[in-house]
Amino acid sequence: MSRESPGDEALERLQRDTFGYFLEETNPRNGLVSDSTRQGAPSSITAIGFALAAYVVGAERRFITRTEAIERTLTVLRFLWDSPQGEARDATGYKGFFYHFLDMQTGRRAWGSELSTVDTTFLLAGALAAATYFNREANEEREIRTLADALYRRVDWRWAQNGSLTVAQGWTPERGFLKYRWEGYSEAILLYALGLGSPTHPLSEKSYEAWTRTYRWKKLCGQEFLYAGPLFIHQFSHMWIDFRGIQDDYMRERGIDYFENSRRATFAQQQYAIRNPKDFKGYSEHCWGITASDGPGPATRRIDGVERRFYDYKARSIPYGPDDGTIAPWAAIASLPFAPEIVLPTMRHFTEAHPHMMGKYGLRCSFNATFRDGSPEGQGWHSPGYYGLDQGPIVLMIENYRSGFLWELMKQCPYLVRGLRRAGFANGWLSRPEPPPMSAPEPS
Repeated sequence: MSRESPGDEALERLQRDTFGYFLEETNPRNGLVSDSTRQGAPSSITAIGFALAAYVVGAERRFITRTEAIERTLTVLRFLWDSPQGEARDATGYKGFFYHFLDMQTGRRAWGSELSTVDTTFLLAGALAAATYFNREANEEREIRTLADALYRRVDWRWAQNGSLTVAQGWTPERGFLKYRWEGYSEAILLYALGLGSPTHPLSEKSYEAWTRTYRWKKLCGQEFLYAGPLFIHQFSHMWIDFRGIQDDYMRERGIDYFENSRRATFAQQQYAIRNPKDFKGYSEHCWGITASDGPGPATRRIDGVERRFYDYKARSIPYGPDDGTIAPWAAIASLPFAPEIVLPTMRHFTEAHPHMMGKYGLRCSFNATFRDGSPEGQGWHSPGYYGLDQGPIVLMIENYRSGFLWELMKQCPYLVRGLRRAGFANGWLSRPEPPPMSAPEPS
């Protein structure tokens, strides 16, 4: 499934440089990965999940040795398994779920954050990717499988439903369940798949049906698709699941699959930038990517006679906003498998027209050509650092484009396959025989 091409050297370099984030922004004692390069940032459990999958890709690409990937993987899985679970306010998790942010040194809950159902999902996906990849009989690889399996089995998905069909977004010991639930198309498609696949505390099939009833189909920017405004929503679950040729009931009725849906969403993003309804600087055919990202605000400025409001970290969205002129290069690059014909020229534009965006770990998070306070003439603002949330999709989606490696790996994960089938997905690669169960004893 390789797609090596004359431009592959640039992809290899960007993938390798971006991978460096997970090598260096990690506490070697416990394996926790920093949410960002900002001073004092806590660990993000999504960044840990991305790191676990990135180590697998890194071993396969020989960015690191298999031995080093095993050591890094075991360090964090051991820590997560042994860390305290319970209702205490400073625990690491509860009911198998983990708090969104953890202290980089102690691994305890940071920032008063919520027990996050979707962020735990991405952590588990990384652990299951590692368990599937490290399939040899060496003691260390067997231990990876044991720990990943135990972490997954410990999660109580039914508890997270809190008496309803859909899943709550989170819980805190101070206030209980958050009022928001996973409803409306989002990155939670992976959450429902893994929740349905659980052998211990699975979601009911009706939970998936209840979720899809909250979808919104729209026509905008010349595309008809299942709507979600920030681009990352059309990417995060797709990092792990190859949706080509498999459909649930919702997509069967519309005659497409979720892969095609993300392709349409990608083209809608480009068209929005071309139309540029709010007349921001820089938006063009080769400069697009509006998603959750860092930004130059909070600030309000009058620029060329127009009062503009700028945000800091925000889930930016098309076409209804918020949109403050901030472009996230990683968001465009993470759509590479869906629409390489527009992503590759966009990637070249970012590196050639915005060389100041290149740094230690590849392309920085985001930039805003309209916001020019304190910036060199002609450059505008750019994010001073990096986020693990952004780095993972670059590494993993470049790999899925180049080789389909992570997709093929996850097709061998029996829990994911079972969950997709229980959600009603069929045809395509799901017509293959079910992968064998994970054989992993309980951890000591």
